[in-house]
Amino acid sequence: MARLPRLAVPGQAHHIVQRGNNGQPIFIEDQDRSTYLSMLSEAAVQHGVRLHAYALMNDRLDLLATPTDGGGLSLTMQAIGRRYVAWFNRRHQRSGTLWEGRFRGCVLESEHFLIKCMCYIEQGPVRAGLAADPGDYVWSSFAHHVGRSSDPLLTDHALFWTLGNTPFDRQVAYEALARQMLPRVEAERLEAAALKGWPLGSPEFLRHIMEQTGRRTTPKPRGRPRKAARLRAPN
Repeated sequence: MARLPRLAVPGQAHHIVQRGNNGQPIFIEDQDRSTYLSMLSEAAVQHGVRLHAYALMNDRLDLLATPTDGGGLSLTMQAIGRRYVAWFNRRHQRSGTLWEGRFRGCVLESEHFLIKCMCYIEQGPVRAGLAADPGDYVWSSFAHHVGRSSDPLLTDHALFWTLGNTPFDRQVAYEALARQMLPRVEAERLEAAALKGWPLGSPEFLRHIMEQTGRRTTPKPRGRPRKAARLRAPN
């Protein structure tokens, strides 16, 4: 079956997931994570991508980003993929692929899912058992959003600003949300959408995306199409 083209919509937030091949680590040392973020910053600026949240774990990474054009995300991830893998292989004296295929991702209806996705991403290290609290994990955007640091890699989304009238108000409001783990069903919904590539939003949002891109936004029903019932001949 032909694979659908990747759905990337300018001006819309996207949740991006990339994992290590066969669950192998893509980050071994802090220098690996630092180098990846540096490369991500350069590529995102070059290709017009605004990054809103991230978490770099041992065998996967999650990003929340908005491209300014349809090709920006793919160009950004391709540039990092080639450059980082070459650097990682040299540093750790290995060869071969690092990624589990191409990166996964989905378009989000920001009004309903952007803040939830930020929380989901920054809670990732807790779900993975790498930290007891989002604030305990250094390699995510949590510290930026709660005012502990200012990360030049990040651009705050307009919806983040609606959490409060001042930076302090926004930081306090967001911290309260991010420390409360998302219900399992919501976390699974965000994960599934990103891994399968289907946009996440209301029916109106999905219809708008389909009209804008010309690509279907929901999977086809499983199984063979049902045959129309035959009309019975009159007695």
